[in-house]
Amino acid sequence: MTRIRVAASGATLSAQVDGGGDKPWLLLSNSLAADLRMWDDQIDLLTRSHRVVRYDTRGHGQSDAPEGPYDFPLLVADMVAVLDHVGAARADVMGLSLGGMTALGLGLTHPARVSRLVVCDARADGPAPFVSSWDDRIAAISAGGMQAILAGTLARWFTPSCPPEVLARATAMILNTPMTGYAGCARALQGLDYLKDLGRMQPPVLYIVGAEDLGAPKEAMAAMAAATPDASLTILPGLAHIPNMEDPAAFAAALSGWLGAAA
Repeated sequence: MTRIRVAASGATLSAQVDGGGDKPWLLLSNSLAADLRMWDDQIDLLTRSHRVVRYDTRGHGQSDAPEGPYDFPLLVADMVAVLDHVGAARADVMGLSLGGMTALGLGLTHPARVSRLVVCDARADGPAPFVSSWDDRIAAISAGGMQAILAGTLARWFTPSCPPEVLARATAMILNTPMTGYAGCARALQGLDYLKDLGRMQPPVLYIVGAEDLGAPKEAMAAMAAATPDASLTILPGLAHIPNMEDPAAFAAALSGWLGAAA
C-alpha cells in the first residue's frame, strides 16, 4: 500500500492505510524502536473486519525525528492527527508497549474518538527502576549508537526460541530507529503516569501480555485491568514483550473474540 504523510506538531508522520469499504477504523501504534512494519503479520487478519491505519511513531521509521524530549500529550496528539488525516471520527485502537501507553492516553483524554482499545505489553506507571533504565539506555546509544542496545532489546522482546527470521526483522527496525527519536520517546516513558487515571477510562479495554514479559510484567497488567472499569486481560504463555511478531497465531487467537465482536 502507498504511504501517506501526516502533518503533526513539529513533524511529519509516515502512515499507511490497509483495507477499505465501510468497515470501522482501527488505528495501530508501534513499540519503541520498531515501526509500522511490526504489524505486518496481522494485516490480513485485521482487514477482514477493519480499515486499518498504522503509522510510524514520531522519531521512528519513515516519520520525522525532531529533537526531544517528547511527552505523552505530544504522542497522543500525533494519534489524533493521524485519525483526522484519514477522516476517522472514531476508531478502535491497538498499541503495543509505547504504542499501548499512547493508546491509554488517547482513551483517557479523547474518549469520543475511541470505540475500543487493545493495549498490549504496556505499563501505566513508571516505578523508579523503570525510569532509571531509560537513562542507562540513552547513555548507551549516545556512546555506541543503536547497536549498543540491540542485544539487550532483542533479549527483552523475545524468548530464546524466537524464530531467526523474526529476530532479523526486529533487528532491522531497531537499527533503523534514529537516536533522536529513541531518546525523545524514552524521555516520554519516564513521565508515564496513567495508572491513577484508569478508573475513569470510558472505552472498553482488552489487555494482552506475554507471560514472560519483564518490561511490562503480567502482574502490572493485571493491576491495570483491575483498575479499568470495563477491561479483560489475556496472558499469552511462553511469549515475551513482542508476542505479535514471535507467534502471530497465538496473538490472533487472543484477538479472536474482540475481532468477532467488531464483525
